[in-house]
Amino acid sequence: MKKWIKGELEDYRILLRNVPSLVTSLFVVSVIMMNLLANKELFSFKYLALDCGFALSWVSFLCMDMLCKRFGGKAAAKIAILALVINLGASLIFKALTMTPGMWGEYYSTGSMQVNDALNATIGGAWYVVLGSSLAMFLSSICNAGINSFLGKRLRNTSYRDFAIRSFTSTIIAQFIDNLTFALVVSYHFFGWTPVQVFFCSLTGAVMELLCEVVFSPLGYRVSLQWEAEKVGEPYLQYCRKTAQFA
Repeated sequence: MKKWIKGELEDYRILLRNVPSLVTSLFVVSVIMMNLLANKELFSFKYLALDCGFALSWVSFLCMDMLCKRFGGKAAAKIAILALVINLGASLIFKALTMTPGMWGEYYSTGSMQVNDALNATIGGAWYVVLGSSLAMFLSSICNAGINSFLGKRLRNTSYRDFAIRSFTSTIIAQFIDNLTFALVVSYHFFGWTPVQVFFCSLTGAVMELLCEVVFSPLGYRVSLQWEAEKVGEPYLQYCRKTAQFA
């Protein structure tokens, strides 16, 4: 066990040195903003409900697809777990600071304690929302990386078509799992959703999020091709080949 932990930490160290910092930063920021914006409803119908986190949820999945193509599914999952841990840390900081006695700037505009309390509740977040979103992200990230990697081993990976098959298939399934997990943990138990609403809102939400990735996936494909041409992350790939050889 000690040897395995040491190996994983070394893998993380080399991975973080080789993954483009802009992608890692974009991934982490999108996760934090997505969970914060999830507190605001975008629109809600009988079989379709989206929160404002939808505007950024596709970013993290597109980043994962790019990472899967260049670095592999295991690396993409590790970056996702890193983003999850940082998001949990940010949530704890938000919660701690909302418990301080100071007032929000909006309080001085309205003079209302209800506004101040509402902002504290929104930014601080309820424990079940943080738990639900964290569990949903963990499961969907593992699913997305696993499916993307599985398909990647069975395709030639020489065209945008192959990239699209990997990305779109893994995204629609993983987004559905993400939405379904959150809806079952949070919406069903705390918001009074029915099982029918849980299923259909999870499905339609996943379709909407997939459409966003369809629009922006050509950009992700071009970036991943540029990484390959410039041999970005080559030391990490060599390390993976070396450790696999002696495993």
